[in-house]
Amino acid sequence: MDAIVIGSGPNGLAAAIVLARAGLDVQVLEARDTPGGGARTEERTLPGFRHDPCSAVHPLARVSPLFRSLPLERHGLTWVRPEVEVAHPLDGGHAAALVRDVGSTAAGLGPDGDSYRRRIGRLARDADRLLPALLGPLVSLPPSGALGPLARFGPAGLRPAAGLARGWFVSEPARALFAGMAAHSILPLDRAATSAIALVLMLAGHGDGWPFPRGGSAAITDALVAHLEELGGEVACGHPVRSMSDLPEARVYLFDVAPRNLVAIAGERLPARYRARLARFRHGPGSFKIDWALDGPIPWSNAACRRAGTVHVGGSLDEVAAAEAAPWAGAHAERPFVLVAQPTLFDPSRAPAGKHVGWGYCHVPHGSNEDRTAAVEAQIERFAPGFHDRVLARSTRTAADLEAWNPNYVGGDIAGGVSDLAQLVRRPVFGPTPYATPDPAIWLCSASTPPGGGVHGMSGAHAAEAILGAVFGRSPEPRKPAESGAN
Repeated sequence: MDAIVIGSGPNGLAAAIVLARAGLDVQVLEARDTPGGGARTEERTLPGFRHDPCSAVHPLARVSPLFRSLPLERHGLTWVRPEVEVAHPLDGGHAAALVRDVGSTAAGLGPDGDSYRRRIGRLARDADRLLPALLGPLVSLPPSGALGPLARFGPAGLRPAAGLARGWFVSEPARALFAGMAAHSILPLDRAATSAIALVLMLAGHGDGWPFPRGGSAAITDALVAHLEELGGEVACGHPVRSMSDLPEARVYLFDVAPRNLVAIAGERLPARYRARLARFRHGPGSFKIDWALDGPIPWSNAACRRAGTVHVGGSLDEVAAAEAAPWAGAHAERPFVLVAQPTLFDPSRAPAGKHVGWGYCHVPHGSNEDRTAAVEAQIERFAPGFHDRVLARSTRTAADLEAWNPNYVGGDIAGGVSDLAQLVRRPVFGPTPYATPDPAIWLCSASTPPGGGVHGMSGAHAAEAILGAVFGRSPEPRKPAESGAN
């Protein structure tokens, strides 16, 4: 066997595909009975209601250089596009809304329309060159043509989101819209570089949008597995790996796991100094997750929210900033920032006729076992009166539950580790090849390596490409858009 991949999340499958495309013999081992990591779809509430227990909306999947090079559509993956990518409700029935067209988004932001069109619009024009560069290893040279866009992006991206929002915009809708995007960083909004994730997500929204897979996130996994098998690779489920002795003989092992889990499995083959460096890798706040079976669509007061695939529920910039600071202080926000997805507005196949599924989570202190259902639903009810009456059933997971469900979500951290400026360049350790370990046969390819969290497969792709050169003396197959042009 040339390569064994431990873990079948998007990064593990991406790594296996890159190696298989180069002609290597590859097997993926998955502890659970089905593959997918965080990209799964399950009936978690009532029969016929299909929920995504972790990832649901996938702007980075659509801009992933690897995914765009794979014929995933041929293997059944189709994307559903909402009318509004993201809406952010405010009190009084108002809302800010991001749609794919920059001008239309700006037109809804009143006095901030010109600023939005000028600042975001200029970056959006560079998105096709900028986003692939931002999904690359930080220590590598950017692709040709990306230096100018990166130079324009950098000064804004490095700023704290709260300060940038107040400096660029004068009205609450525009400020709140930016704050909601920045909250995906799972960092206090006064931290440096929190603007970067906000800008990346806005540019993705103005590019290919914030779509979701028809049928649920498992469709991404199913397509990746099908393509890997088409290339001659294999996925073996029900195969937990607790130590290196559980693994077949292979030239190289790629671990789609958190750094501490790599130490637990392969620690005896890693030097103490390297194990100590991995032990210093930081995981951030956890998440509290709810899946709802609903008797009808969420009754948002604002019409844009009723047409959005994703809704950021948190109120004003100041409220979002307070909610995101609380978990870092070990507190549960009284009014949490809640991310909501409503896929059945546009994909009715995921619920019985006339019914809907809802998806939502908020950030909580690391390892929290507190049930936040009442606080989360109060926030939704605030902007969607009558929501409680639509709930037929719910399934909840605390941060501690999320780690029990997937040990790579350490403390309920679904992002693979803190994504602050220091850890972006030290993920999980600083070096020219962060995927490598001191053992030339053991590599890390999880979201704890560059470029970090999200369903894009690029951590796995970069790790596999490094392995091809370092271990097998081969070059990876060039990435070209798939023939369908849809993936």
